[in-house]
Amino acid sequence: MSRWFAALLFVSVTAQAAPNEPRSDEMNQLLVSRGLISQLREARHNAAERTNDFLKEARHNVAEKTSDLVVTAMGFLGVPYRRGGNSAETGFDCSGFVRAIYSETLGKVLPRRAAEQAYATETIDKSELRPGDLVFFNTMRRAFSHVGIYVGDGKFIHAPRTGAHVRVENMQASYWVKRFDGARRVADEDVDTSALAAQLQLPD
Repeated sequence: MSRWFAALLFVSVTAQAAPNEPRSDEMNQLLVSRGLISQLREARHNAAERTNDFLKEARHNVAEKTSDLVVTAMGFLGVPYRRGGNSAETGFDCSGFVRAIYSETLGKVLPRRAAEQAYATETIDKSELRPGDLVFFNTMRRAFSHVGIYVGDGKFIHAPRTGAHVRVENMQASYWVKRFDGARRVADEDVDTSALAAQLQLPD
């Protein structure tokens, strides 16, 4: 066997021995692809972290605003009821009280009448109530004829009736249980604020 033939045979066998090994250009493409995948994963991770930070900040801000709203409402305990009243100086009726608290604390202008407030806000289940939500009652043989602000722990603050004052009451009292007409949320903020009630010393 000549040397040239032996060399040719060696090259042929070597080329057939590793048919699946990538060529240099294929290897470069593979490395580039892996690099892009790595960058994509890192970008996705960073985006997820930014999203989590944003949600945490949003929840914190909403919780603070909700807490402010409830604390502000509690600051009006004892203000006398007045039909058509809109301020602490002249007195409040139920919807005037709710409207004033939301306007002063959150800058949200709600409709004037209780029924209008019910129709202008989001319906929620009673089990979903959290501080700052609105609770409605049928106290005048008319749907949504009375409204108050839920403060947590099954209690709400409201301006009850002529001769009474702004006060906190238990929604589990038979009078309110029989007349409960539904719950509403002014802003669709998916934040758990149930712990806020524990920060307030609510009357029994």
